[in-house]
Amino acid sequence: MADIPMTSTAKASNSSSGILAGIRENWFYWLVLIFLLIFPFLVGWLTGDSPFGTPRGDRMVMRGESVYAQSILINVFGLAVLVMSYNLMFGFTGVISFGHALFFGLGGYLMGIILEFGGMDPNIALVVSLLVVLLVTGVIGFFIGIVSLRLRGIYFAIFTLAIAEMGWLFFRGLPLTNGEDGLNVASLPEWIDPSRNRIAVYYVGLALFVFAFLLIRRLVNSPVGSVFQAIRENEERAQVLGYNTLRYKLFSITTAGMLAGLAGMLLAIMNKEARPEILNVGVTVDALLMTIIGGVGTFTGPVIGAGGMHLLENFLREAVITIGPLTIDIGERWQLILGFIFVLVVLVFPYGVVGTWQRLRTRFSRKVPD
Repeated sequence: MADIPMTSTAKASNSSSGILAGIRENWFYWLVLIFLLIFPFLVGWLTGDSPFGTPRGDRMVMRGESVYAQSILINVFGLAVLVMSYNLMFGFTGVISFGHALFFGLGGYLMGIILEFGGMDPNIALVVSLLVVLLVTGVIGFFIGIVSLRLRGIYFAIFTLAIAEMGWLFFRGLPLTNGEDGLNVASLPEWIDPSRNRIAVYYVGLALFVFAFLLIRRLVNSPVGSVFQAIRENEERAQVLGYNTLRYKLFSITTAGMLAGLAGMLLAIMNKEARPEILNVGVTVDALLMTIIGGVGTFTGPVIGAGGMHLLENFLREAVITIGPLTIDIGERWQLILGFIFVLVVLVFPYGVVGTWQRLRTRFSRKVPD
C-alpha cells in the first residue's frame, strides 16, 4: 500500500503535540527557568528595591536587595557552569583532572589582558576576548587530552595539576597582570559593567548557564555521550567494541575546558578582576567537591552542589546567633562548619544529593506492584 502524504494540518498538529510533550516532560526545568527570569523583579517587588539599582543623578548606583541577590546568583551561574564542565569530564567520561582551574583562570586573565591592553573599542575587545578564550582553552584542552593517550588515572590527574600550577606561577609572577595583586578589569563595555548595569550581567550569566546545561544534556544523551559513559565504565571494553576512546576523551576534555573558560570570563566580569587565586588548585578541588555533593554523573547534581555550597557559604559568613546575653559569630568559624556539613552530607547522601535520590526512587518504584 502506498504511503498517504501527511497534510499540513496533520504536520502542525504533530508539531504542537511534540512541543506540549516536551514541556510536560521537562516541566520542572521550565519552572526553574521562569523563576530565574523573573527573580530580579520578584525580589524587587518583595523588598521595594528596584532591580536596576538606586538612581543618583544621571546614573544608577548598584544598591538594594535585588541588586545584591543578582550578584549572588551571577556567582552561582558561573560556578555552576564550571562544575557542570568538570562533571562532563569526570562524571560522564571518567577522566579525573586536578588542573581544571587552568581553563577557568585563562578565561578571566585572557579577557582582562585583551580588554585592558588590546587598544580596541570595549565591545569589539569583548567579542575578540570571547573568541580568543574559546580558541586557547580549546587548543590547550586538546593537547592535555593527547597526553591521556599515555597517562591514565592518577598519573593523568597529577600531570594536569602540574600544568595548572605552571599557569598559576606564570600569571602570579607576570608584571603585565600585576603579579599577586591581580589584574583589574576596568574597561568593560558599559552595558555589561556590573557596577553600572548589574541586571544585564545577570541575564548574560543566566543565558550562559542555560546554554551550558542544554549543551551537556544534549551531548550526553547523544550516541557520543553513550561512548563517554562506556569509557567511564570500562575503557578497555569500549576499545574492544571498536571505539577510538582517545578521540572521544579529547572531545570531552576540550569541550569541558572551553566551558570552564567561559565561566572564568563571567566571574571576571562580575568581580572586575582576575587574580592568581582563580588558577589555584583550590578551584579544581571546589569543583570536585561540588560535583560529589550534587551527584557525580547527573545533570542537576552539579548545579545543586554549586548553588548549595555557594549559598551556604554566604549564609555562614554573615550568620550571627544571639542567645540571651551570648552572641556567637558564626562567620569566624564558617570554614570549619562548612567542612562539618560537607562530611555530614557525604554520609547521608553517599551518591550525592541527586544520585541518592535517583537510587531511592528506582528502588521504591520497583516495589510498587503491577
